[in-house]
Amino acid sequence: MDGDKPKRQRFKRYPIGFFHIDIAEVQTAEGKLYLFVAIDRTSKFAFVRLVHKAGKMAAAQFLRDLIAAVPYRLHKVLTDNGIQFANRSCDTTAFEHIFGRVCREHGIEHRLTKVRHPWTNGQVERMNRTIKEATVKRFHYDNHDQLRTHLDDFIAAYNFARRLKTLSGLTPYEYICKVWTSEPDRFIVDPIHQMPGLNTYPDSFACGSPCHHARPISCNRSPCPRGSIRARSCTAETRHCDWYPPC
Repeated sequence: MDGDKPKRQRFKRYPIGFFHIDIAEVQTAEGKLYLFVAIDRTSKFAFVRLVHKAGKMAAAQFLRDLIAAVPYRLHKVLTDNGIQFANRSCDTTAFEHIFGRVCREHGIEHRLTKVRHPWTNGQVERMNRTIKEATVKRFHYDNHDQLRTHLDDFIAAYNFARRLKTLSGLTPYEYICKVWTSEPDRFIVDPIHQMPGLNTYPDSFACGSPCHHARPISCNRSPCPRGSIRARSCTAETRHCDWYPPC
């Protein structure tokens, strides 16, 4: 029928490493700040930075910081057509945009949203609203440092403790660890090394879900009594995972 609504299309599935990036404006008693926000389309891992000026140099540095913070390789980023991310269509003689140059230097494909189609970047737009609702729309901040501290705590809680329905009840960090076990080639470093808090014992870490982190390693004993696998045990009471001792 003519009056029927069009069917909602599902997002195309991508491997981890496709980040949506946007900028939001926030206020404290000290004045205005700009918030760069990035969220992985698949793992939902979020990364933010507060800056005083939201120019193209700040955008390029944000991308460098994002690349350094994420344990896996970025392969795509999606931004709007703002001057922080791309040259204007009238800048026909301009040099390569520095944001695009950072993408090229790291082998990242830079995609732009369609003009006047902001919903194309809807995932990060929603994350912007979530962050604002949890910070500047709910609390008063006497200075920028108060906002930075609260923002860091909120993003840490989101990445490491918030269970998401779209990730089948896992947190973004747990989902990344799960992908690490099946697709280690996508990673630069072991994501377990990026757990928050103290981690003095190298063969253990705390997690908030059933253990998904067994992975094969080499064994010097032949035949290997454990089948060349160091598995983890997970106790429901403490939610604590430990490597079995090496062979």
